[in-house]
Order: sequence, then C-alpha cells, then structure tokens
Amino acid sequence: MPRAVRFDKYGDVDVLRVDEVSRPEPGPGEVVVRIKAAGINPGEAAIRRGLLRKRWPATFPSGQGSDLAGVVTETAPDVRRFDRGDEVLGFTNHRASHAEYAAVEADQLIRRPTDVSWAEAGALAIVGTTAYAAVRAVDLRPGDTVVVSGAAGGVGTLACQLARNLGATVIGLASEDHHGWLSDHGVLPVNYGEGVAERIRAAAGGASPDAFIDTYGADYVRLAIELGIRPERIDTITNMADAEEFGTKMEGSAAAADAGVLAELAAAVEDGRLHIPIARTYPLDDVRDAFRDLEQRHTLGKIVLIP
Repeated sequence: MPRAVRFDKYGDVDVLRVDEVSRPEPGPGEVVVRIKAAGINPGEAAIRRGLLRKRWPATFPSGQGSDLAGVVTETAPDVRRFDRGDEVLGFTNHRASHAEYAAVEADQLIRRPTDVSWAEAGALAIVGTTAYAAVRAVDLRPGDTVVVSGAAGGVGTLACQLARNLGATVIGLASEDHHGWLSDHGVLPVNYGEGVAERIRAAAGGASPDAFIDTYGADYVRLAIELGIRPERIDTITNMADAEEFGTKMEGSAAAADAGVLAELAAAVEDGRLHIPIARTYPLDDVRDAFRDLEQRHTLGKIVLIP
C-alpha cells in the first residue's frame, strides 16, 4: 500500500508519522501523481503546530504538503491535458503531497521541463508563486532598490533573483554564512540584527530604498516604514498584524498560484535565469528530521522530501 505523512493532533514534529493509506483515486478534474519530490514549507509547520487553526483548521487525521513533482499514473475522464506517464510539477490544495501518491487538480500542474531536476521541480510551486506575487506587489522598475528580508530562504532566494531580473538593485538581509551565495547572484548582502537600518541605508548609497519584501516576519514591516518606504511598496508574506496596522501589501502564493505563472517560473529555471538552491533532501520516513531542519530557519533555499 502507498504511504503518506499523517498527524492526529496539533503539536511539534513528534506528532508526524508515515502511514500506509489507500491509493488515491482521481476526482473530477484530477490526476493521480506518483510523487518523486515534494518541497516542505514553513506554513505547513505552522498549520501542524496549530498556529493557523483559525484561518486554516486541520481535520484529523490530517495529511500535509502542497509542492510536488512526479509522474501521472491515472487521470479522470474529463482531464485532457495530461496522460499516464507525463512528468509534471505543481501544487495541491488538499494537504496531500507529502506522500507516495496524491490526487491533484490538473489545472494546478504543468509538464516538468527536461532540464529542471526532480528536486527543483518539487520545490518550485509555493516559493515560486509567493516570490512572484511579492515582487509584483511592490511594483519594481529598472533602477529601483528593494530590500528582501530572509533573503537566503526558500522564498527570499527567488524573490531576490526575480527582482534582479527586472533590473532592480537588491539588498538581501541574511546571516553572513549565506552572503557568498547572495553576492554570486547579484545581491548586496547585509547582516540582520542591531543596526540593520544603518547598514541598509549604507548599502543603498545613503538613500531610502524604494521597496521592501518581507519573507521573514519579526519587525521588518516596521523597519521598512522607518526607512521611509511607502506602504504600498512594502509586501509581507508573514506579518499580517503589522501589514494591517500600516496599510502595506500582504500578497503571497494565492495571488499568483496558477499554471501560467508556474510555466513562466519553470522556464526561467530551465534557461538559467532562476536558480532554486536545494539545501537538503530527506526520504519520506525522515519527515520529522526534515521539519526540525526547516524550523531552525537557517537553511539556504529549500528542503525537499523524496518519497
């Protein structure tokens, strides 16, 4: 029988287990995918811990996971876009990708480009669409200067590159361990912590940056306001309370989660305009270790499960 990650109550990583489950069947508009790679995301950890229960409650026993890449094994009669054997990437809204098989909405999948690895394909959807939406939200133009917090994270690394591809100067806030990667990708690295406002102004040549993308949380929305950035050019994907207080943007993956955006992002990965750093991969049985690693919030890029 196929296996999938399950949990029966909110809690730390110890509530996660890998169970044998019934093989999924495709509903209308769906295909079944044999998962080859599935990214993990901070939002999944927050849901499992119960931090988002008011907004996205879990129904127990709960599965988890959105990102995926794999091979189509079955299609619903009304699906015409895919056939058995097609290699695909995308996402599901059913909290089901941390598994060996998943029934997935066909309109949330695209074909995997040949030169995009399985790990990259399985890591792309959520961080890619989130970064795409955030960069679009702050309305970057060539010559703008944008600050990205959490610049070495899964979303941050892609937001930095997408902003650079638009002709912006990017200041990336990250620990010194990741400065080399940022510099190699055209980003001006700046240490976070005490005195960060002064370091940002120095990196921006003494001027106020034009925009700010917050992928980390903490007090970065307030920092952006302190730097003199207009609220409509600040986007946070995590600090909704400060966004509401200061009137900033709150656009994340839902604002760009469609097959067209996925295809654009995958094409950029294939031709080298976008690089998805893979921090580590873990087998499905080590899902607890994968999330322990993720929740340290010190990795460069994405952590991926390989069922």
